[in-house]
Amino acid sequence: MKKYNLPILPIFISLLILVSCKETKNDVVQNKTSVLKAGYEIEPVNIQNVKLTDSFWLPIIKRVQEVTIEYAIKKCDEEGRFENFLIAGKQKAGKVRGDMPFDDTDVYKIIEGASNTLISAPNPKLERVLDSMIAIVKIGQEPDGYITTWRTINPAKPPAPWVPVIEGKRWESLQISHELYNPGHLIEAAIVHYEATGKTNFLDIAIKAADMLVRTFGDNPGQVKGVPGHQIVETGLIKLYQITGKEDYLKLAKYYLDNRGNPNNHKLYGEYAQDHIPVIQQNEAVGHAVRAVYMYAGMTDIVAMTKDKAYENAVNNLWNNMVNKKMYITGGIGSRHDGEAFGANYELPNLTAYNETCAAIGDVYWNHRLHNLYGKAQYFDVIERTMYNGLISGISLDGKQFFYPNALEADGVYKSNRGSCTRQAWFDCSCCPTNLIRFIPSIPGLIYSKTKNDLYVNLYASNNASFTIGKTDLQISQQTSYPWDGKVGISVNPKKEAKFTVKLRVPGWARNEVLPGDLYTYKKVSTQKPTISINGETLAIQPEKGYFNVTRNWKKGDKIALNFPMEVQEVETNSKVETNKNKVSLEYGPLVYAVEEIDNKNNFDKIDISSSDTFKVRKEANLLQGVNVIENSKFKAIPYYSWSNRGVGKMKVWIDFKD
Repeated sequence: MKKYNLPILPIFISLLILVSCKETKNDVVQNKTSVLKAGYEIEPVNIQNVKLTDSFWLPIIKRVQEVTIEYAIKKCDEEGRFENFLIAGKQKAGKVRGDMPFDDTDVYKIIEGASNTLISAPNPKLERVLDSMIAIVKIGQEPDGYITTWRTINPAKPPAPWVPVIEGKRWESLQISHELYNPGHLIEAAIVHYEATGKTNFLDIAIKAADMLVRTFGDNPGQVKGVPGHQIVETGLIKLYQITGKEDYLKLAKYYLDNRGNPNNHKLYGEYAQDHIPVIQQNEAVGHAVRAVYMYAGMTDIVAMTKDKAYENAVNNLWNNMVNKKMYITGGIGSRHDGEAFGANYELPNLTAYNETCAAIGDVYWNHRLHNLYGKAQYFDVIERTMYNGLISGISLDGKQFFYPNALEADGVYKSNRGSCTRQAWFDCSCCPTNLIRFIPSIPGLIYSKTKNDLYVNLYASNNASFTIGKTDLQISQQTSYPWDGKVGISVNPKKEAKFTVKLRVPGWARNEVLPGDLYTYKKVSTQKPTISINGETLAIQPEKGYFNVTRNWKKGDKIALNFPMEVQEVETNSKVETNKNKVSLEYGPLVYAVEEIDNKNNFDKIDISSSDTFKVRKEANLLQGVNVIENSKFKAIPYYSWSNRGVGKMKVWIDFKD
């Protein structure tokens, strides 16, 4: 990894490094071996056990590690994110800088993403930068644990005019102040930093904040009744419970969820914040999409921890509604700019699609929890579709430009991206760039999951991994060019011969299923079948619940060969989606394709597909850092994630179909 230059941070950092780099211990968390297991049946294999060598994902992760993290730190410095902590701690005079009440979280998310980087690739220079950032955060925390810098600096003057001030007291405008969202991201980041480094310098800050919340909120006399306007503190508190065993954190997370939609607890915030009815009664994904999927993730955690059936029914109803009626072909969610929100069932416009990058990330987090709960392939079908399409479209190929919304159509005029027709270098609300930093380095942790007797291979990417299955030490490696072709070679090397089951996901697209449900279908059913062989012998087995399940006595040198045949597929939308009638989109493997004006300058507005059209797929190594393109006599299409890297122009995913 490249060198991180400390001078890009405020000058105070050089004075703080000596303090922040001290090894610290917390009485609650003594050592990493005391970490509690989650309530989930299935355990993801940690990224520290998976070394990625993949030609698709590794360059994207390295770009974030080597370019985007440093770029974002510089932007946060320029825009006063660090300075706010210093002003809050009276180490510097000044007014609140920035425009958003949640600007603190950009710092936390950078620390979280960089910590994920440290898990997979130790880097002393980067670790020192993080220690310096953490020391600055600590300065902004009030003695009782409260931490939201804008309110500490001047509670009567929020940075955003839409945050109401009544008396200037804490918690008085919970629906929009982000006073719980801020410590939520702090806790999430601190846990990852602790897991990466073993240090508790950041975790101490998070525990102090969480303990303050436990003292503050509840139904006891003198406590505040209320719930977060923007969810995420719930998942943070549950993770903190998992590593400390302190049940107060789990109880508070459930208190926040239980009291949504409870008019006896607080003045309701409405559908926008999923606060219109109790969560266990909700069966339709509504309101702000990021808030929603963060809440659904927290609800799923509650299911895992407490086995609450009412929560479980609600989670499944919400997932079915979202995937069957409100998800874009790219895996994006949230169709409306107004409120950054889900629309009505089957409301999926293309030009004005919102599909916030943060919502795609939150949806992956939620689906990963659902897989940990149930082990069903359908959740990774959603994850894969989202990751390869509507999530990484949020970042440019140089790592310095970003989409906040991710439209499925562009006319070169409508400024879909918060005032721009293409990606932007930064935003006044910079949640999406820093959330990409938070998420992308964690991708290796999605590839494998395990139980005592089962190994789940969820995603296909070249890697070398080492971990245990039950009492068996196992080394496993993948070699593949996925997503450009569907051939995967897997080596299974237990330390000594052992019996267990390897469950290899057969992607939905290879089972003629675009997404679970009937929102999308392939126009023609592929006759090609996925195959599996072991040590050269083809197995006559069919996928069960989306997996090839192979139970045997595995020994060193065993080789699995998978083939998921890829062909260009035309996708149709359910007829209830008005905007896509008489249109098709193109897919090749897990990738959704788009036609862009720059490749089709002479005929873009006349492009169509007819039933007699044939397609060819060709690798263009020098185009968009190397992609497969789909061509026919009428047009050339590129992977959707790569669009808008060559300037402003027209684009569309859905193409007119003519018989």
